[in-house]
Amino acid sequence: MHLNYQKAEPSIKLKTHTDSTGVCSPHLSLKLELQSQSMAASIAVTANYVLQPPPYALDALEPHMSKQTLEFHWGKHHRAYVDNLKKQVLGTDLEGKPLDHIINKTYNNGDLLPAFNNAAQAWNHEFFWESMKPNGGGKPSGELLALLERDFTSYEKFYEEFNAAAATQFGAGWAWLAYANDKLKVVKTPNAVNPLVLGSFPLLTIDVWEHAYYLDFQNRRPDYIKTFMNNLVSWEAVSARLEAAKVASSSSA
Repeated sequence: MHLNYQKAEPSIKLKTHTDSTGVCSPHLSLKLELQSQSMAASIAVTANYVLQPPPYALDALEPHMSKQTLEFHWGKHHRAYVDNLKKQVLGTDLEGKPLDHIINKTYNNGDLLPAFNNAAQAWNHEFFWESMKPNGGGKPSGELLALLERDFTSYEKFYEEFNAAAATQFGAGWAWLAYANDKLKVVKTPNAVNPLVLGSFPLLTIDVWEHAYYLDFQNRRPDYIKTFMNNLVSWEAVSARLEAAKVASSSSA
C-alpha cells in the first residue's frame, strides 16, 4: 500500500493509491479536518454520500470473509445507510456537508438527531472496509508496534483487550483502536457511535453487528474477531492513520 501525505490549510489529506495486492484504490482517501466543536480534529472519510466499493474485489478476503458476506454487508446494509442519509439531509442545512460534520452535529451530545445513525454508519463502514486487506493480520511493526507495547505493555495484551472489547460489546456496535492525547486506547461503542464524537482519532475498527459475520460464523463472534485480527487487518492503513492523527493533533495544539 503506497501512502502519500499532503498538508494543506486548513486540512490534511491522506491519499492511498494501491493496496498490497496492486489493486487501484482511488477511494481509499481519508481527510483530516480540524474541528472546533466536539474535538480539535477528526478523521473524515470523504464518501460524499456515494457508496464506494471496498478497496479490493468482493471475493478477495476469502476464505476469511466470504464474497456472500461482502455482497450482503456492503451491497445491501452499507448501501441502505448511504441511500437513507441522502433522503434525510435533502433540503436541510446538512446537505452537502462532509460526513464527519454531520456526525458531530447530529450526535448532539448524545441526544441523537435523526441523521446521526445513517451518517455514522456510512462513515463507519467505509472505515471498516479500509481497515482490511487480503493476506492481512498478524503483528504490526515499526512505530505502531512500539506504541502498542508502550500503551498496553505488549502486543499480546493489546490483542486480548481489543478482542475482549469486540466480544463483550452487547448487541450491535463496534470496537476500535483510537488515538488521543498521545496515547493509544481500545474503545467499544454501541450501534453507530464512533470515536469521532468521543474526542479521539479512530485508527482501526471491527464491526460486531451480527450481519457483519453471521453468514460466515453464525453466532461465533469470538472466532470472527480472531479471524479479523489474525488474517484481515491492514496494519499499513492503521499506521498511516496514526501518522495523520499525530500531525492533526500537533496542528491543533
